[in-house]
Amino acid sequence: MSEIFEGYERQYCELSTSLSRKCTSTGLLNGEEKKQKLSELKTGLDEAEALIRKMDLEARSLPPTPKATLLAKLREYKSDLNNLKREVKKSSTNDVSASRDELMEGGMADSASSAADQRARLLLSTERLNQTGERVKDSKKTLLETEELGVSILQDLHTQRLNLLHARETLHGVDDNVGIGQRIMKGLGFWKGLGF
Repeated sequence: MSEIFEGYERQYCELSTSLSRKCTSTGLLNGEEKKQKLSELKTGLDEAEALIRKMDLEARSLPPTPKATLLAKLREYKSDLNNLKREVKKSSTNDVSASRDELMEGGMADSASSAADQRARLLLSTERLNQTGERVKDSKKTLLETEELGVSILQDLHTQRLNLLHARETLHGVDDNVGIGQRIMKGLGFWKGLGF
């Protein structure tokens, strides 16, 4: 798997968790503080989209097998990002009086629900990271096995090369002996023709 993709993935998971926390806390704010938090959230969403684009480009540049796996993960991250966008939009459209009413009527329930959602998202992110770690371990194992196989093949090729070189030298020696034999035979024929 691509280390570059994993780096972007790690950054995205951290950013997603941070944005989720900020989104939860934004619902409790009003006035300038809320505007500032919403601005930070929008900036964070832009960064998250940029990371998704980078992961997409990196995944598409890989061979088919890891590419398919990474693109499946990328779809999950895109879905997660869309959920975050909806939460931010929901936070920005709520007016101050609606926020106050929610706090007065069931702020604790909403807070618990948001915390549960956040916890579920964190658990999902942690599970994804663990799965990615397992895939990295499997990939490293396969890489090591492939490397060992490559070394074995290179050793076999080296041995075969040495055998071919030895056979070539033996053939040259035989060729030289045949040449000497022919010269001797010609020499003997020459002396026979003279009557010796």
